[in-house]
Amino acid sequence: MLSDRSYMRADPNRSSASVLVWLLGGIIGVFVVQNVFTIWFGSNLPLSWGGLSSTGIRAGKIWTLLTYALLHGGIGHLLINCLGVFFIGRELQNALSPVRFLQLVLIGTLGASLFWLGVNFQRPGNVIGASGLVMALLTVFACLYPRRQMTMLLFFVIPVTIQPVWLVTILGSIDLLGFLFYELPSNRSLYDVAHSAHLGGLASGWLFYQFAIQNASGKGRAAIEPPAWLRRKPAKSTVAYRVNVESSPGAPSSSRPLDRDALRAEVDRILDKINLNGFASLTAEEKRVLDDARHHLNPR
Repeated sequence: MLSDRSYMRADPNRSSASVLVWLLGGIIGVFVVQNVFTIWFGSNLPLSWGGLSSTGIRAGKIWTLLTYALLHGGIGHLLINCLGVFFIGRELQNALSPVRFLQLVLIGTLGASLFWLGVNFQRPGNVIGASGLVMALLTVFACLYPRRQMTMLLFFVIPVTIQPVWLVTILGSIDLLGFLFYELPSNRSLYDVAHSAHLGGLASGWLFYQFAIQNASGKGRAAIEPPAWLRRKPAKSTVAYRVNVESSPGAPSSSRPLDRDALRAEVDRILDKINLNGFASLTAEEKRVLDDARHHLNPR
């Protein structure tokens, strides 16, 4: 996914991968603990201690704004969320820095819980599961790669190929309808789905992309683009720097000598930016410089 990984002095994905491993390990481990307490001791202590509810928040259990995502109601619930976290998370960890990926996990989880709590603060019941987080991860993935073809197994059997932007649109529309017609008026969700938590995750993911990823890369346009007939041709951006390299390995040599020291310095700066903000933060010009440097500094 990252074509310029060979330039990195330290692999920025290692820590990010650890975040994903620890997250999945925590979800599965807590599920095991849940079942031990339920089957061996007949106790719902993990649920009462870590599940999110308005009663718990009023009692001072602030940690449940995050811990609810580690709890699940059954093997099916666990399997769906773990698959979503794994398959989407492993893609995002290659595009985001370790810090950015961890921030996304925390903000997506917190945003889903806060939106659910805002809707259900005066109502009984609780919410558990990482579905809101999965929705946040999927939304960021759709913002980064709106037109990439992805194949998923419908009902774990039927392969369906769909673009991420349409998958988020469909799932978001279902949750919006469920929220407006089931959860909001009657405090009951269709099939006991926390639609408000899903919508909170979606909104958190979109906001995270706009402010943490788009702003970091210096881009201001929306990620999920409108139809082509509504889009204007973007103005040519002004490049803040220029390195004297040919645009491609087959292009004729410039009459001016290649300044390798300047190119190395620019590559070092770009690598520092990747380590700090992730590969997605690079501008098109910075990606071009990396591509040129691959040919000029590492000749075959």
